[in-house]
Parts: sequence; structure tokens; C-alpha cells
Amino acid sequence: MTRSGREQVGEAGASFGIAEVTGVSMVPTLLHGDQLLVQYGARLRAGCVAVLRHPLQQDLLIVKRLIERRDGGWWVLGDNPDAEGDSRVFGAVPPELVLGRVRARYRPVTPGRQRSAGVVLSWLVSSVRPVRSDRSASRRLRAR
Repeated sequence: MTRSGREQVGEAGASFGIAEVTGVSMVPTLLHGDQLLVQYGARLRAGCVAVLRHPLQQDLLIVKRLIERRDGGWWVLGDNPDAEGDSRVFGAVPPELVLGRVRARYRPVTPGRQRSAGVVLSWLVSSVRPVRSDRSASRRLRAR
């Protein structure tokens, strides 16, 4: 994941920034190349998708779903069960490494894709979407 330098300060001091998804750990919610609107310092709860520093390589930013609070921090998982690189590997993430909550994603037009009216309309309908909390995330974890 990369983070751009474009940040703004909104109401109540909340800052927003743009990050880009790299990899497949959050498929189907997020795809490689998606742009994310991130609210830094936002209130977090189980089910939120968040940007955080990797606990073992803190110069690397990752995006994961917050599952539940545990001793030592947040248990985080990717939405793609076949991808690795989440709390199953590195354990709970300390709260100070969770940087912000993903509020929306923007899916750019795929280069070289046909530009028919149907394709353009489909892209317009699906390109910008809020990223909602999955309230059932912690229940799914316990059910495994």
C-alpha cells in the first residue's frame, strides 16, 4: 500500500488522505489499484477497514479489517482468506500502529478496457463506494 502526500484537515481536526491498495489480501472488498479515502484518527470499532503500520516492518503500510480488541491491540484479518499477512502471522496490532479508517474506495478505469456505453455506465455506478464496517466480522472469527 502506498500513501500519497495529499492530506487535508477537516472538521474537528480529522485529517484525510489517499492511499493505494497493492496486493490481494482484501479481495473482494478492495482490489489491487483501488484508491482509498482514509480518515486518520477516526473512531475505530470491530468490522472497520483500517490502514495500519505492519507490526514487524513499521515502514510498510497495510490495509486490513479490524476484527476485535485483544490484549495487546487489534486482531486484524484480510477479507481474502487465502492471502497471508495478517494477525494469523504477526498477532495483535498495537493501537498506536492503527493510523486511520478507510471511508471510501475509488476504482480507476482499467487501462485498455473497452469503452462501450454499458462499460462506462457500469464503471460510473461502481467506481466510488463507501467502505462499510462488516459488523459480522468478529462473529465469523469466533465461528471458525
